[in-house]
Amino acid sequence: MEPEGPRDAPTRLSGILKHLGPGLILAGSIVGSGELIATTRTGAEAGFSFLWLILLGCVIKVFTQVELARHCITHGETTVSALNRMPGPKLFLPLGKRGKAGGHITAIFWLITFLTGLGQLGGIVGGVGQALAISFPLTEAGRTYNAAADQLLAEKIAAVESGEAIGKSNPSTEGSQLAKPTLPPVPPDAAIWSAVLTVVTIVMLVRGGFGFIEVFCIFLVGTFTFTTVGNLVALQFQGDWAIHGSDLLRGFGLGGPEAGSPGVKGSWSLVTAMAAFGIIGVGAAELVAYPYWCLEKGYGRWTGPRDESPAWASRARGWMRVMQWDAWGSMVIYTTSTLAFYLLGAAVLHPNGLLPEKSEMVRTLAVMYEPVFGTLGRTILLIGAFAVLFSTFFVSNATKSRLMTDALDVFGFVKLDEDRRRRFVKGFSVGFPLLCLAIYLFYPRPVFLIAVSGLMQALLLPLLGIAALYFRYQTIDSRLKPGRLWDLLLIFSVLCFTGLGLYLAISAIGGS
Repeated sequence: MEPEGPRDAPTRLSGILKHLGPGLILAGSIVGSGELIATTRTGAEAGFSFLWLILLGCVIKVFTQVELARHCITHGETTVSALNRMPGPKLFLPLGKRGKAGGHITAIFWLITFLTGLGQLGGIVGGVGQALAISFPLTEAGRTYNAAADQLLAEKIAAVESGEAIGKSNPSTEGSQLAKPTLPPVPPDAAIWSAVLTVVTIVMLVRGGFGFIEVFCIFLVGTFTFTTVGNLVALQFQGDWAIHGSDLLRGFGLGGPEAGSPGVKGSWSLVTAMAAFGIIGVGAAELVAYPYWCLEKGYGRWTGPRDESPAWASRARGWMRVMQWDAWGSMVIYTTSTLAFYLLGAAVLHPNGLLPEKSEMVRTLAVMYEPVFGTLGRTILLIGAFAVLFSTFFVSNATKSRLMTDALDVFGFVKLDEDRRRRFVKGFSVGFPLLCLAIYLFYPRPVFLIAVSGLMQALLLPLLGIAALYFRYQTIDSRLKPGRLWDLLLIFSVLCFTGLGLYLAISAIGGS
């Protein structure tokens, strides 16, 4: 059994790999709403035009991620606590005899973003319900709906292939519109499946089956990601579906959305892309959660309480190195999957004028796998969608339960000892999944719910970037300061976040 107290970090690669974990857990949980849904939707709307933005969104956040984790590990505090202790404006609510509760505006804005994230999870559990409703309809109305939806989707694709709508091989038809399909009323099958999975999630969270399901879901997500990358490679041998060098060059040309997606305005495509930027890879929510996982893994305990001794500095530098291996290694994994989903959306869905949305989200996503796998493509997508979306729903609820419990304590609403903390976590483990389900049942538009959360996370990014700069230049131990190149890239990261936030704010004010 490994010692719990301070100890030196491994220096050999084998030892470092043995102690990775927080980033891999996040990678296993975030290849869901951001990668499978938001990223694919961006490719479907804008084609290859925003490839540069998707790649930038995956890579640039890691500098802020590492800086937040560096502070929390070396100071032995959680992210919410660190944000709450920053200098600057603070807001408080009077609590009568109990005093007041509240905190720094950055921490409060995180809390607002946190709450919109429940809508994102509502969209995710709805997506899982859709996948199961397509595979295992529960009612006769469900089977009828599936047959009608399949027929309409096939007709829409056939119209593109025959030149009646915009397609990759027929750009001269730009500007034509597809007839809006009509479907029978949406049956309750997806809602029923979503409710069943919510109950299963609650039982697993309360009973503490986190370790098993995490390993299980990471395996499923890894397998699905490998299949998706393989699908993208095989697509290059499918004639008209192949991605050419000119497509990739257009993706890095910093231009606007290419023509071809029916009924989608360029400005809306850009907003969709910005929302994807906020949610893909390590989004704002994961930036706040990552230090919690690092502390849970043991990086803080093994570094030990900060002091002026050379031994502490040596341990801290060693565990910072392990943490960076963890962060950058997971970045490679989720960037690979993100780019694969985006390129599939741009290469297959965009020329067919197909947008994953509402009750047809999962059925539309399945089209990306059909050029290579044929009818088997739907089965692959349905299994993969269940794996990535359910793992995201489970892990995110587990994380949110802990984050909210910590936030209540940090903001001064309650004072928690370890026993009360465990009870609060269990209470939120029941309440949050039920609230997510209620959001989906009340407003069953998964893509929209996820996009709203992505936009809020994009607005939170500049505040987290400013916090990272504050920690870097005001609270870091002088013996752990990074080099000048790192500082430049961290500043560039924050400038990207700020530019994104300003654009979204201006767009909201202008009503675009």
